[in-house]
Amino acid sequence: MGTVVVPSSMEVSIPLGDQKDGGFVGRRNPNDLDAGALFVLKSRGSWWHCGYHLTTSIVAPVLLSLPFAMSLLGWVAGTVCLALGAAVTFYSYNLLSLVLEQQAQLGQRQLRFRDMARDILGPSWGKYFVGPLQFAICYGAVVACTLLGGQSLKFIYLLYEPDGKMQLYQFITMFGVLTLFLAQVPSFHSLRHINLVSLVLCLAYSVCAVAGSVDIGNSVNAPPKDYSLAGSRVDRLFGAFNGISIIATTYASGIIPEIQATLAPPVKGKMFKGLCVCYSVIVTTYFSVGISGYWAFGNQSKGTILTNFMGQTKPLLPTWFLLITNIFCLLQLSAVTVVYLQPTNEVFEKKPADPKMDRDSARNVVPGLIARSLSVVAATTVATMLPFFGDIMALFGAFGCIPLDFILPMVFYNVAFKPSRRSLVLRVNTAIIAVSSVLVAIGMVASVGQMALDAKTYRLFANM
Repeated sequence: MGTVVVPSSMEVSIPLGDQKDGGFVGRRNPNDLDAGALFVLKSRGSWWHCGYHLTTSIVAPVLLSLPFAMSLLGWVAGTVCLALGAAVTFYSYNLLSLVLEQQAQLGQRQLRFRDMARDILGPSWGKYFVGPLQFAICYGAVVACTLLGGQSLKFIYLLYEPDGKMQLYQFITMFGVLTLFLAQVPSFHSLRHINLVSLVLCLAYSVCAVAGSVDIGNSVNAPPKDYSLAGSRVDRLFGAFNGISIIATTYASGIIPEIQATLAPPVKGKMFKGLCVCYSVIVTTYFSVGISGYWAFGNQSKGTILTNFMGQTKPLLPTWFLLITNIFCLLQLSAVTVVYLQPTNEVFEKKPADPKMDRDSARNVVPGLIARSLSVVAATTVATMLPFFGDIMALFGAFGCIPLDFILPMVFYNVAFKPSRRSLVLRVNTAIIAVSSVLVAIGMVASVGQMALDAKTYRLFANM
């Protein structure tokens, strides 16, 4: 898709930050970087490492909700939305990467989303909109992953102790302790091996989800397959928008500039290769899980396919199979959590750390240890207090993920490259901006309404 609409003028982009005589061409000298960027966003990775980071930032256990999203849309619309989500986000992230290369050519190397907004749209956009919005999304993702990790631990516990008395907040705290240790990994680049394991894990639990769905769908105890859209016309309409929002959110990242910042110079073309690695995993997992789960359970698909596996009265699959699948999900959630901690770590370490001293010096290690630990403790506390945090993240997703991943990349490209009014790229970008803006408005209304309904049901520290 990108080769059709991307103009040839982008071929003049130069490598982002070629090193020469101890200096750097086309980017700021590392000695001028603040501590957060210098220590957390080290530029040492290869395009393979970039692919690992991208995969972990996008492909997470939330993909197990795709059969539910398809049940709200039906076979044709669901499959089309899955394909469009992949095509649009691949195109969007590629444009974002090209803008970063073009800005580097102009002498403005941008390591962060807020840097792009500051240099391209103006200082106020970076300081008051993009920066706070991205921070809220990333920290919210940390809270949401901590909550999901606790729920996964509790699920494993209940498999063997159906009448167990342990509460959800205890499992969330356990997951928070694991995150506390992983959060001390010094830089984004240091996560490359963890994120390779994360890539393997997401393939593993996707295979389990597909195998479980096929086994149940072909069994004598298979639930009746009804692929009709349930509810009134209004319910089906709002359900369709909800399904679209779920699919859009599963493709969201929100940290593409920070991931590109981890690449060692020269970086031209490396991000595209990393995206190819990532999207080969996306296409393999998203379509197989979404289609097989919807085929097996139809419009009875639950919020996550694992809930369907538990059946109405007893599990539909062996306990050991459910245990392994949840362990894969749990381990990958820990990697996703640490990835989304990186942009927040960069913010927290920007002022207390000293960029003129070594990262491993006591002067920088102690403030970093304190800041990261307090960040994880706060996120874990919020997760234990608000077990319905998913509703809040739905609002963040509508107001944050869609603008950062579907709207701003198009705006950045249009402002930076100034394509002709008659060009296909401008028309495609404008169409994506328009449709995405409608999704933001509808998603915000739907998520606020769901939060109002859930507020009547849930309470602080609820044992869900």
